[in-house]
Amino acid sequence: MDFTTFLWTTFGAFLTLCIFSFLYKDNPFYKFAEHLFVGLSAGYFAMILWHNGLIPKLMFERLDDGNWYFLWVDSSKWWYLVPALLGILMWTRFSKKYQWVSRWPLAMYIGIGAGTAIPAEMRARVNEQLSAMMREINWSHFFGTDGVNLLDTASGLSQLIVFVGALCALIYFFFSKAHTGVIGGMAKFGIWILMIGFGASFGFTVMARISLFINRMQFLDQQWITTAHNTAQTPNPNYHWGYPALFYSLLVLALAYILWELISFLRRRAGSETKQAM
Repeated sequence: MDFTTFLWTTFGAFLTLCIFSFLYKDNPFYKFAEHLFVGLSAGYFAMILWHNGLIPKLMFERLDDGNWYFLWVDSSKWWYLVPALLGILMWTRFSKKYQWVSRWPLAMYIGIGAGTAIPAEMRARVNEQLSAMMREINWSHFFGTDGVNLLDTASGLSQLIVFVGALCALIYFFFSKAHTGVIGGMAKFGIWILMIGFGASFGFTVMARISLFINRMQFLDQQWITTAHNTAQTPNPNYHWGYPALFYSLLVLALAYILWELISFLRRRAGSETKQAM
């Protein structure tokens, strides 16, 4: 790793520690990293829209196919004028007098988004669930297709749990009949199924975040600290005093902030004790 790459690696380690500092409290280092992330994300997506959306479709030039681009609109694809006009109307949001015009493109944008998302959600969350619930139970391999494997999704036991669990969960939300007797027992089993589903979803989310945390700790240890001190003793002709100097500079900055926070805390406590004494 050359020194320029290590400089950017150190900056990445600095931003990582800035984000972790929020575990203590909101502070200037966290705000810096947060604002930098938001700004970079906004700029990145703005450039993607500019180069992948506006430039290829609304360009003022003549291509090899002989088509002229008039007023940034391809003459052979005149209907591009409609989204271009809607995009321009979106900018009326900054005018107090004409900001109501921006509701038209916004309404179309939300309508198209909802129309696109609803079929996809229906397929992923409803149709697939109904298909799994209506699947024929594999009685010949009730405990698994390869010996006894209760976690096998193709086993008859798993298919039976899916059918009974979905039926009981639906009965829990059926309030036209009192939840007593058999119906009450099925509704109670439905609650258990729902809690297991929520727990699995929560555990999956937590494990994904823990995986991100482990990745950042490995980055700090294996790519930053190891490179700064060359603890792996790998041959690096570019290695010089600047590597540990950057590391200890960042460490001194962190210690200085901790000391400043400690002094501020002691001053606040001394001021509070003085007011109580008066």
